[in-house]
Amino acid sequence: AVAAACHHDGCPGCAMDRRKESLGGRIPIRELSFVSATTLAASLPITCLFPFMYFMVRDFNVAKNEEDIGSYAGFLAASYMIGRATTSIFWGIAADRLGRKPVIAFSMLSVVLLQTLFGLSTKYWMAVAARLLLGSLNGILGPIKVNTAWGVGLVIGPGLGGYLAQPAEKYQRAFSKESIFGRFPYLLPCLVVSLFAAIVLLSCIWLPETIHKHKITEKDIKIVKALPSQQAHWDLPRKKSLLQNWPWMSTMASYCLFGLHETAYSEILSLWAVSDRKYGGLSFSSGDIGEVLAVAGASLLVYQLIIYHWVNKFLGPLISSRIASALSILVLATFPFMTYLSGSKLSFALYAATMTRSVLGITISTAMCLIQNNAVRQDQRGTANGISTTAMSFFKAVAPLGAGVLFSWAQKRQNATFFPGD
Repeated sequence: AVAAACHHDGCPGCAMDRRKESLGGRIPIRELSFVSATTLAASLPITCLFPFMYFMVRDFNVAKNEEDIGSYAGFLAASYMIGRATTSIFWGIAADRLGRKPVIAFSMLSVVLLQTLFGLSTKYWMAVAARLLLGSLNGILGPIKVNTAWGVGLVIGPGLGGYLAQPAEKYQRAFSKESIFGRFPYLLPCLVVSLFAAIVLLSCIWLPETIHKHKITEKDIKIVKALPSQQAHWDLPRKKSLLQNWPWMSTMASYCLFGLHETAYSEILSLWAVSDRKYGGLSFSSGDIGEVLAVAGASLLVYQLIIYHWVNKFLGPLISSRIASALSILVLATFPFMTYLSGSKLSFALYAATMTRSVLGITISTAMCLIQNNAVRQDQRGTANGISTTAMSFFKAVAPLGAGVLFSWAQKRQNATFFPGD
């Protein structure tokens, strides 16, 4: 009753608080469904790229030789994160001041337009520009984070990119080379992502606003002080700067380093799998690597929905992320040796390693998100997520650039005596 006195009529944030209280601890299925669909629509432009990125760069004829494709692919992958790094703080502040809903709606509109433009790219610079703008205008990570929806994106995205790219070559009966999908071989998966984003954009009409739009009065402060000490600690307005919040700052640093690692892994895995075996790769098609990534994403989704709750309950986010980080080192060390395998042995080893790596990765990222959000107040989370997204995006921009250059360098040193590329 005391907490209810803080509610203000006409304030969407207070209305949402009343809604949560009325649920009595139950999960708000309707609101969570809208937010999850939005997160999925924002993740698909990132995840659908990896299966066909190598072939797209190759078709642009920008690389002088095959070993240089990795470097150009790295910059293409980095362009999205470079754009996001430049604007994430702005979108986080905008989400705290204007509201979550308008920022999310604008982000969905940018996906609809720019993802389609990316699929229509005929030059390398056009593709880079489209990805750069898409990252700059997609401010969704400031307002919301739903890792389960991201897991769904890791299943659907690679599947779309792997199976729908180059349809005139894969499905000659359905698509002719003279059709629009024959002239633009990577448009179909991009168009499917844009159509889904358009549906989510329309559903934003029913998306609830969570920001409080009223001034904090002395009466509110007195009411909050009357709450139990633990609840008052989180609800009492504080003037403490985010940059002085050391638990949040240390978590953000770990989050950034993991983002660098995760992005480099995702890019190199795709480039390595589709590269020719004479360069130390597996000679996979875009469909093959799309299937591998989709299965890995499916295992991640099952783990997060069913198992992660118990892992977090018994170990906590900090210990679980430490254990997952250590195990990741062992799993990653197995990948180079897979080039000596073939057939069912290769399939078993590759699927087992990617599935395990996905489970470990989501354990770390979910733990980091939980620790970050618990380290700041609700009305600071948009700005906090904006700052952390900016920092993380910088590391995620550096990762594919460095990984692409390193991968190309390794391919040129396959037969070197000292430190061979394989």
